[in-house]
Amino acid sequence: MSFRYILALSCQNRPGIVHAVAGLLVARNCNIASSQQFDDPESGLFFMRVEFESLIGESADPLREAFVPVAVAHGMTWSISPVDQRDRLLIMVSRFGHCLNDLLFRHSIGALRVDIPAIVSNHRDFEPLAASYGIPFHHVPVTPATKAEAEARLLGLVTDLRIDLVVLARYMQVLSDDLCKALDGRAVNIHHSFLPSFKGAKPYHQAHKRGVKLIGATAHYVTTDLDEGPIIEQEVERVTHESTPEHLAALGRDAEAKALARAVGWHVERRVFMAGNRTVVFK
Repeated sequence: MSFRYILALSCQNRPGIVHAVAGLLVARNCNIASSQQFDDPESGLFFMRVEFESLIGESADPLREAFVPVAVAHGMTWSISPVDQRDRLLIMVSRFGHCLNDLLFRHSIGALRVDIPAIVSNHRDFEPLAASYGIPFHHVPVTPATKAEAEARLLGLVTDLRIDLVVLARYMQVLSDDLCKALDGRAVNIHHSFLPSFKGAKPYHQAHKRGVKLIGATAHYVTTDLDEGPIIEQEVERVTHESTPEHLAALGRDAEAKALARAVGWHVERRVFMAGNRTVVFK
């Protein structure tokens, strides 16, 4: 059993925060393995991520209880999580499966340390893929008439399966404002970075006609502002006049898969912190 933990915190910056954190960990017979911090001059917020080990094998709950006075004194938003904790993911997909396939493969080889108790889709295209990985597949059709019912069913799965993070792996349905608010900070989306420049159908064909020289993808948290939530990660590829729309689309799929996988990995490792409409990411 591992007794290594991640302490993640944010608060208004003031003198003595690092001293208070380090002092508490030393007093609890803990050894700091790594520490990252950032003082944001724009917001005045301080962010910190610490990996540490309890040298006496102390469990998480007593450590959390001991940390409360420090957190209260500094007005912190914080968490202490075991390094080997496995967040529970619910992945949503429509008819483009490259991001889903990439996440499932990374999970199968241990590169993405999570549990995936469910895949949800408004189509049945990837039901066989889910079955090949032994993951339950939930077909939840969405029409204008059934949208509210479908979203209620999704929230039911999130609650019943104790989901920590919802991943929209090219799920091509716009979530309602109510659902976005219910999943605040717990849902990550991926889209091609042409938005909002190339909206609608065939964005890579639109980009080809405009002679773009860069294509890419953006992974971000889901908010009520469509495709404009706080950005976690972006991936870009340089292209030339020789690139066909099909080539652009192929490169775009790779960029989307890479950006989404990194964003999910950093989130579950407690490396991402909200800073208003931005994020702080400790890599």
